[in-house]
Amino acid sequence: MWLRDELLKPIWHAFTALDVDHRGKVSKSQLKVLSHNLCTVMKIPLDPVALEEHFKDDDKGPLSNQGYMPYLNKFILDKIREDFDVLEFNKMCWTLCHKRNICCKRLLISDEDAFKVWCIFNFLSEDKYPLVIITEEIEYLLRKLMETMGSTWSEENIAGYRLQMNTKNCLTAWELIELLGMGYFFKGINHQTLSLGISEVFQELILDVLKQGYMMKKGHKRKNWTERWFVLQPSSLSYYVCEDLVEKRGNIILTPNCCVESLPDRDGKKCLFIIKCTDITFEISASDKKKKQEWTQAIQTCIQLLRLGLPSPHREARMRRRELRQRQQAEEGNLVERMRQLQVANEYKQRELEAMRKKMEEAAAHAALEEQRIKKTQSDLQDRYRLDLEREKMVRQQMEEQVAQKSSELEQYLQRVRELEDMYHRLEEALEDERQAKQDEEAMRKLQARLLEEEAAKRSELEQIHLQQQRALFQTHAEKQELVAEQLAKERDLQAARLQLERLEKERQGALEQYKEVSRNLERAANKTKTWKDKVAKHEGLVRLIQPGHKAPQMINNWGPASFSDAELEIRKKSWQESKNQGAQGQ
Repeated sequence: MWLRDELLKPIWHAFTALDVDHRGKVSKSQLKVLSHNLCTVMKIPLDPVALEEHFKDDDKGPLSNQGYMPYLNKFILDKIREDFDVLEFNKMCWTLCHKRNICCKRLLISDEDAFKVWCIFNFLSEDKYPLVIITEEIEYLLRKLMETMGSTWSEENIAGYRLQMNTKNCLTAWELIELLGMGYFFKGINHQTLSLGISEVFQELILDVLKQGYMMKKGHKRKNWTERWFVLQPSSLSYYVCEDLVEKRGNIILTPNCCVESLPDRDGKKCLFIIKCTDITFEISASDKKKKQEWTQAIQTCIQLLRLGLPSPHREARMRRRELRQRQQAEEGNLVERMRQLQVANEYKQRELEAMRKKMEEAAAHAALEEQRIKKTQSDLQDRYRLDLEREKMVRQQMEEQVAQKSSELEQYLQRVRELEDMYHRLEEALEDERQAKQDEEAMRKLQARLLEEEAAKRSELEQIHLQQQRALFQTHAEKQELVAEQLAKERDLQAARLQLERLEKERQGALEQYKEVSRNLERAANKTKTWKDKVAKHEGLVRLIQPGHKAPQMINNWGPASFSDAELEIRKKSWQESKNQGAQGQ
């Protein structure tokens, strides 16, 4: 869920851009447009009646109790959901405010890079309005940019900037964009390199991209291996066709119940590991062992953060930096208060010494007057005045002793002040030692955590090997049972084939007997036909003795070659014609 403070910062920029007179007031029509755009981007239904009801009695502007902030909290931010595109939300606010505050023609970076710097500013700025980014966060951003561009950090990169920051220890969003866009911090660095560095820092801080790179992934349906560009975020692992992030192929949702395990090399693939989710698993192959270790450790860290309910590493680091600054400010405030108390005490002592000096001067003046008055007295009073003079000398000695005592007290007080200053310097050194000790302790804690993770990984690998051995034994037993079942099935099939062969043999014998019976019937029928043909030929006079024929071509009839010649045929035709004519005449 997006924090409300993070969403209020872009809205503040948009609201400030609409405030042309810088009086903290915006017209109702502009507020309607801003509210409509916010509801559209955040996928919240807009209620125009509520907006009218909210501002119907407002005569003092958005800064009053019935201003825009209560409406924004009640009708928009309280109804926010997680499925809206925060990048589109930032772009909408950026469109409303950037043209009134910066001139893109003077910048050496593109408008898209300026938008990314603006988003990074909103992430690193303090939660106070008007929004500014302090020196420590600026140095953190510059260090991240130098790391992504492959350059080493040097204090010279920010030396000139610190000279200008003596009177001002913070920057606005537009000042930061102008300094970065004009190459103030990175002299001699290519603009394309700077653009790539800004994009990588934007993906890391704003999009929460913890790691990205090419790996091979095994498909779920065809089981083939395909190279994909993977992007790891605190709660998901997305994979694309290539690194331009245009064509997304899938998304692996990470939950506290997920786990990542290493796999042995198989099927010609090396550096394998598997991500087990609730209802599906994903097999992935890294390019080398180092990449495999980095990916598995990064994914395991995300799962551990989800189990502990902690925010993303960058947000947690930002919170730690702010808490550290607050503690340092509190300690500095305590030291300032103590120094103020010491200064007040010193001023009080100085006033006491000044009052004592004045008393001494008054006493000295009084003594001089008394001495002049004694000189003017009569001679008969010299003895008494001599006694008074001696008494006055004794008083003066007492006063001098008091002055010496006060001087010694002043010296002791100054020595105490010097001791306190020395104690203050030692306290600063102790704080620096404590800070270094905390850093060393943090490094040791990370080392112990890494050793524990490696031990857990080794233990899980041994458990995986044991499970694989058990599965192999179980698979061997199952294969044996399958072979026995297959042999029994083959025997049953062989027995069924034998029975079918016997049945077919019987059918063949029956068909052979039927064939013989049909052959006998056919032969009987042929004999009957031949006998009938002989009777017909005899009746018609077609049967004659077979004699040698002449060499002329034989006649052909319906039953084959004729048994008479052409001359005989002519005789028969004539006789048949005569008989036909006689029959016609008789009728």
